[in-house]
Amino acid sequence: MAQGEYNHIEIPYDDQERAKRIYSGVFGWEFRSMAGFDGYDLYTAGPGDLGGGLGKRGESAGTTTRNYILVDSVDDAVKKVVELGGTITEPKAEIPGMGWFAIGTDSEGNTLALYEAAPR
Repeated sequence: MAQGEYNHIEIPYDDQERAKRIYSGVFGWEFRSMAGFDGYDLYTAGPGDLGGGLGKRGESAGTTTRNYILVDSVDDAVKKVVELGGTITEPKAEIPGMGWFAIGTDSEGNTLALYEAAPR
């Protein structure tokens, strides 16, 4: 994946089994748990590893759907977001062993989720 590509779409739920039922029933998605992330299941929905997570609203996920976009540097992207009229609502944080993320809004008030993968 390259800078600017969607790499993870996070969908919040209120009822985990109900949410899994609709996404697996309509789209055929299969869910898998991830060690250390209670209440958060991963899914694959597109070519390669494109997919995301299904998490408890306001606990293991945000309150609205978040489309994470890959960036080369969260620090640089955060600066650019602010320079160009957006805001940062959740500062850079680490996802242990995976990378870093930050959440903000674009200039139009839409949620903007940034993700930088850890070096492999």
